[in-house]
Amino acid sequence: MLPEAATYLAYLGAIALLMITPGPDMMFVLANAGRWGVRAGVAAAVGVAAGEAVHVAAAAVGLASLFAANPVLYQVVRYAGAGYLVWLGIRALRHRADTARPQSGESGWWRSFRRGLVTNVLNPKMALFTVAFLPQFIDPARGFVTGQLLVLGATFIAVQLTVDLGLALLAGRFGDRWLRRPSVARRINTVTGTVFIGLGARLATLG
Repeated sequence: MLPEAATYLAYLGAIALLMITPGPDMMFVLANAGRWGVRAGVAAAVGVAAGEAVHVAAAAVGLASLFAANPVLYQVVRYAGAGYLVWLGIRALRHRADTARPQSGESGWWRSFRRGLVTNVLNPKMALFTVAFLPQFIDPARGFVTGQLLVLGATFIAVQLTVDLGLALLAGRFGDRWLRRPSVARRINTVTGTVFIGLGARLATLG
């Protein structure tokens, strides 16, 4: 189920470096936590991790390679994900003067979780990254390649979730303290909307 210890340690080091480098998922979690608080940030982080689990599972059964073989499918999914992020950004900008938190409880948590999940799943670059990155640390001679892929994928998700949860807690605490001030709320919501639109534009323009 695992590659050699040295290979696995090298893998842990590689993903640790990846996780501390700011990227779309990190910015998405920070934006949710900053605008809606700790609970929303945690939900977004869990949603992003769930989306990555979908990519790992797809890679394990060979489905993610369809993106490389079918450029049209890749483009359709890419633009769908970009459109979703832009839509979230426009909503944030339209309601930038709103200082109220979403309703507490399952509905608010589920909304942020769903956004994180959809954003990650509709990013075909994550599927291609999973297919290109994880196999580098798999040793076919050890057998059970699918199992090795799943273990490496689970490790990746665990590290990503740990980092994103920490960021969500920090950003959410800051938001809980300041967001109810109208002037601060407008600035945070403006930044949130701009980040979402920027992420959508980046996904749409980087082929």
